[in-house]
Amino acid sequence: MTDRKFELIEHTADTGLIAWGDTLAGAFANAACGLCAIITGGTEAVRETECRTLELNEADTEALLFEWLNSLIYFFDAEMLLFSRFDIIEFDGLHLKAECYGEPYDPSRHRLKTGVKAATYHMLEVDGGRNRVRVIFDV
Repeated sequence: MTDRKFELIEHTADTGLIAWGDTLAGAFANAACGLCAIITGGTEAVRETECRTLELNEADTEALLFEWLNSLIYFFDAEMLLFSRFDIIEFDGLHLKAECYGEPYDPSRHRLKTGVKAATYHMLEVDGGRNRVRVIFDV
């Protein structure tokens, strides 16, 4: 068994990831960790000094994944917040409530690796049977 939570994948000019977990909620949390790894190259230097609660309701699980990841991109774009831990408190496939822990970007301690514009619907996949998700990001 592997301890890996996600795998980065290349897609033409974009990048993406496949994430999995013990539950589908875990796969969503691991996709968020993967997104942060794409942005920063890793979350090891990100301290947990701030928490943001995020609550989303969507019509289907794919839309929930799409909005979840784009909301995290928004936090980085609007507040320069980097996250390193995601505790999903409520999840049923249409509703997600999570606490996201991290800190503001500090150029003396964090390096930015890849600018991520958005999660896309292209090749977006949520596999509830295998607790696995796939997403491509526009970079």
